[in-house]
Amino acid sequence: MTGASKHSPLRWLALPWWTAQLLTGAKSFCDNPLIGSKRLNRKGLHRARVRIVHALAALRRARLGKRLEASERAQFGEQGYVLVPGFLPADQFAALREAVLARVSPAREMVQGDAITRRIAIDAEMLRDIPALRALLRAPRWTRLMHYVAGFRVEPLYYIQTILTHRLDAPADPQTHLHADTFHPTMKAWYFLTDVAAEDGPLTYVPGSHRLTPERLAWEHEKALAAPEGVDRLSARGSMRIGAEELPRLGLPDPVAFTVPANTLVVVDTCGFHARGQALRPSMRIEIWAYSRRNPFIPWLGGDILSLPGIAERRIPMLWAIRDRLRRWIGQPWRDVGRIRPDSGGPS
Repeated sequence: MTGASKHSPLRWLALPWWTAQLLTGAKSFCDNPLIGSKRLNRKGLHRARVRIVHALAALRRARLGKRLEASERAQFGEQGYVLVPGFLPADQFAALREAVLARVSPAREMVQGDAITRRIAIDAEMLRDIPALRALLRAPRWTRLMHYVAGFRVEPLYYIQTILTHRLDAPADPQTHLHADTFHPTMKAWYFLTDVAAEDGPLTYVPGSHRLTPERLAWEHEKALAAPEGVDRLSARGSMRIGAEELPRLGLPDPVAFTVPANTLVVVDTCGFHARGQALRPSMRIEIWAYSRRNPFIPWLGGDILSLPGIAERRIPMLWAIRDRLRRWIGQPWRDVGRIRPDSGGPS
């Protein structure tokens, strides 16, 4: 806030809203003066929010994990992700990949630095046209993994995502900086439709960085006291960046890079530190990408109206349309590029 707005009586009209946000996933230190209050954070506000949501996520995952393979629970508990090579039989994967890459669909693109992220909604029409895709997203093992890592029995948002690197004469892609998406456990998943080599900017993840250790909690407290003016712009908005040189202080190893063949699934808790690896050449990576984030203070597993059939597969087009209408007030970084294939080789 500016000096004038800090002392404006009108700001107190928003106090109930700011207070209510403390029991949600709101994370921005610059948009909510309570979340960004150094006085409250010195008294432990940020630490308390972090402790509570991690404890609730552990309780929910304990219930959801009963249906998961023991080896998958163990891998997640140790690493913060579940890696499944060869998720589908080779012939089924080949047929699925061919159908997905051949389909022309409405697409959106966002430019970040020198990289382009393209997303195509997996919506009702796509699920109707590609039965193999519907079968994949309804497969029991798939849904169990999504729910367990998310910590909720809710339907993720699904996209066909294409990452195009070194496409513009611009600064480096900001997604290559190690970061946590938010202060609470949350889920993203990548099911790779193309091979990912070390030169292609693979997903990287710091094993074990999803755990709320005393060192991680102290780091969170330190960053909260520095925010918003003492950290970078994205950290100030609640997606904390961390330098590789800070990892040993938190007792964490170097990041691992997921250089994997196509047909590999990686389901990740993105409260852990992760990044897009540095691409050494122009490349194109295509994946089925899943995203799930819910109010982390909710103790129950389900009850999400937006996950109901008939609604879940229509959420993304509705979200795009709403943001298009409100672009003057909230912005719209996702540019409509018309109907294209996921493997179209460059910016449209």
